[in-house]
Amino acid sequence: MSRIGNNPVAIPEGVTVTVENNILTVKGKLGELTQNFDTVAIKVEEGNVLVTRSSDSKEQKSKHGLYRSLVNNMVEGVSKGWTKELELVGVGYRASNQGNVLELALGFSHNIVLSIAPEVKLETVSDKGKNPIIKLTSHDKQLVGQVAAKIRGFRRPEPYKGKGVKFVGEVLRRKAGKSA
Repeated sequence: MSRIGNNPVAIPEGVTVTVENNILTVKGKLGELTQNFDTVAIKVEEGNVLVTRSSDSKEQKSKHGLYRSLVNNMVEGVSKGWTKELELVGVGYRASNQGNVLELALGFSHNIVLSIAPEVKLETVSDKGKNPIIKLTSHDKQLVGQVAAKIRGFRRPEPYKGKGVKFVGEVLRRKAGKSA
């Protein structure tokens, strides 16, 4: 019995959900998202989205909770949006942007220039005495996570000094250095 899959997804004001030909479309003030689905049934009733399965096969059980979570993320994304914040920890690590082009100085011999998808809003914050922060905002949770993971992959935080690109609030497992 899927506890997540059985919960209905409430549709907030200003969001419309339509289902036709195994394609779910969610429209809201921040944008529009579509998702293909199979093996489960999705219905819109009385301001809620319900995900149901026809049998207890392993495939349907696994996709029941998955599609309910995807629908919830889509509804929340077009109504509120999703935000990820990355922090650059290290001497001389900098971030700047011109529109949707991000330029990173991460201690390599060259700066990294990354063009970000137009659906993602990019903002860099550089305060004196604090680590630079990159803010990514979009209505698509998967896209924000993918872009954030790509940026983090350029210089992962290392366990000894903690230098690198990390998520704000991420707790790193630190190691002791050489003992004298």
